[in-house]
Amino acid sequence: MPRVTRRSAAAGATISEVAAAAGVSQATVSRVMNGRATVSPQIAERVREAALALRYRPSTSARSLSLGRTGTVALIVPDLANPVFQRVMRGAVEAAEAAEHRVLVAETAGRTGRELDIVREARSRCDALVLVSPTVPDAPLRQLLGEVSPVVLVNRVLPGSPAPSVSVDHGHGLHALVEHLVGLGHRHLVHLEGPATAAATPERARTLQEAARRWDGLRVTTLPSGTRLDDGYAVADQVLQTRASAVVAFNDLVAFGVLARLNETGVAVPADLSVAGFDGIELARFATPPLTTASVDQAELGRRAVRRLLDLVAGREDAGWSVDVLVPELLVRASTGPVPPARRGSRGQDGGADGQLPPEPARWVLEGAGAHLRAAGTVLARLDDGSATPRVHSPRPFLHPVHSLAGVPVSAAGPVLHRHQNGLSLALPDVEGTNHWGGRTYVSGQGPTLLMDHGRQELTGLRAAGEGDRLEADVRWVDRDGEPQLDEQRSLTAHVLPHQEAWLLDWRSRLLPRRDLTLTSPVSRGRVGAGYGGVYWRLAHAEETVLFTAAAEGEAAVMGSRTPWLAFARRHGRSWSSVLLVQDRHGPVLPWFARGTDYVGAGPALAWDEPRVLAAGVPVEVGLLTVVVDRRLDVPSAQGFAELAHRTAAQV
Repeated sequence: MPRVTRRSAAAGATISEVAAAAGVSQATVSRVMNGRATVSPQIAERVREAALALRYRPSTSARSLSLGRTGTVALIVPDLANPVFQRVMRGAVEAAEAAEHRVLVAETAGRTGRELDIVREARSRCDALVLVSPTVPDAPLRQLLGEVSPVVLVNRVLPGSPAPSVSVDHGHGLHALVEHLVGLGHRHLVHLEGPATAAATPERARTLQEAARRWDGLRVTTLPSGTRLDDGYAVADQVLQTRASAVVAFNDLVAFGVLARLNETGVAVPADLSVAGFDGIELARFATPPLTTASVDQAELGRRAVRRLLDLVAGREDAGWSVDVLVPELLVRASTGPVPPARRGSRGQDGGADGQLPPEPARWVLEGAGAHLRAAGTVLARLDDGSATPRVHSPRPFLHPVHSLAGVPVSAAGPVLHRHQNGLSLALPDVEGTNHWGGRTYVSGQGPTLLMDHGRQELTGLRAAGEGDRLEADVRWVDRDGEPQLDEQRSLTAHVLPHQEAWLLDWRSRLLPRRDLTLTSPVSRGRVGAGYGGVYWRLAHAEETVLFTAAAEGEAAVMGSRTPWLAFARRHGRSWSSVLLVQDRHGPVLPWFARGTDYVGAGPALAWDEPRVLAAGVPVEVGLLTVVVDRRLDVPSAQGFAELAHRTAAQV
């Protein structure tokens, strides 16, 4: 047993004191502390006992100088905000700590141009590198690996390179997802492709090509995407336009973004559209609904990579190309389900409006204080009772969101310009001095002014009549002082128009004034052209909007015109949809209030440039037919749809 002085035990020790206590040289102590096998077991044991008794701790910097190593490895990742790379990092740290190594983490933030510099700088500070999902092309990457060896790649396979890799069998994972969806009856899928620089992109493309050959009738539409939540959110509307029944996202984050947008637009998952992800991050099971995904043990990727790297550093493994592959596991959750009923509405051979099949009723389903309209395997519209609307926006029941059969958003609610406009509603700017339109009121000599004159429309009854093919609502109109003004009986029916890529909404209201009421518009107060008020649509934004009637085109020509119908043709990327508004042919043709420039909206005005008096107890009929079409209409096709809308409405 080495002799230990009281002073050295209390104060800690230097390497020279350990050497003296063990009766050996400082070099021998160094060799023992560094784990070298050139010292006899007896002497090594004596040195370790002395070090323990003296509380000796080797100097890390001195040890690094002695060994020519820092005991640190670097982990280079593209995005630390991505949970996938967080899990890879956790596994890497676990493996490194078990081997008494530290991990230095660096992020490239997806900057391909800076990636080479970041890797070189990290290597100058560490013994070796784990390079995760690098995006630089093959040739410069090969050159780089030769400079910074030893390196282990993660999620990048580079045959013939000096660096081994730990990777994921993306083809196996994607094949499992496709097989799962095909088994549920899906035959049209959307694949949200990741960045072109992603190593998995070519492998996934080959897998989808093979799937299309294997399963007869399978069609895959590929849309460019990215890797983040925002990318999925941004591409969701394009997914709906494809009319596919299922979507497979590049990763779980992209799938989360898609789910968020679908929730906003009223598309039910998986009743209307199945959604699957890839990676199996922990948050996937907490999504709404929980996400079906191809799960990869990302932490195991990090552990395996660091273990192989340390074997290279210690000379326990030869440098040279080899691949360690992890196989994803299919996790089936609630975001995928059987394919919805086949969507109707493929275009007739002549492209016209004369369908070969009779219109099919859509069904209203009550939910909470509102209802939703379901047809052709999707939710076409939702009724909001308006009770949450601020008083200055004149609370009233309204339809929003509204979609085309292909899922294209039709309505807007609470937009930046005129937040009081919500989807489709019955709104009047002035009913005996009460504003049921919302927002500011035009005052002569002052301009638009926010007045305390807002009324509200209260939903007092709601029924799905028949087999749900008609929604009946009782609405009480209350003035600015809380006194009832009139009672409304509202009826909403809808039909899918087979072979026409279209559906029809028939809005009918019967107004029964409790006393004599005068309706006016801002025109009567000196605001030219502001004769709005009636069944009014506020439409969703489109990249291009063309407003036209049978006789004219453009907002200036349409505003105030008395034509039986008007139409909006709306472009979304390279796709078009149209909204056709048709007045009741049995009543007087009312002037159109229409906007198509700074915002998009329209409706036939109940009181244009002259007051209109409603007599107490005398009912007034108000109505509007709307046809939503998943293609661009011109004047002849719009005229054909207007006639079809009248025929359909007359049959109900």
